Amino acid sequence: MTDAERERLNARLNAAFTSGALDQDDYQSRLDRLFAARRLGELVPVAEGLPPLPTYSNPAIVASSAGQPGELSESRPPGRLTAVVVGGLAAAILIVAILLVLLI
Repeated sequence: MTDAERERLNARLNAAFTSGALDQDDYQSRLDRLFAARRLGELVPVAEGLPPLPTYSNPAIVASSAGQPGELSESRPPGRLTAVVVGGLAAAILIVAILLVLLI
């Protein structure tokens, strides 16, 4: 067992205790077993019943910087690419309209 594995399990125990998933006595007994363990198999009773580790992180686009759920955020200013695309579409529509008028 490496120190990194021991530290990861220690962090999980701390998080579970802080969130109230473990009481003081259970937390202390698991810590004692954690630091007395010599093999990974001895850590099974330490890890049993702990909340699972998150297997993902929130993408930056999902992470909220402010506000409450359901509130609208401020609109972002349009980028240069948006202006070019809108301008190009407007020019194309104008050219098609002029050609239709000339052909009719």
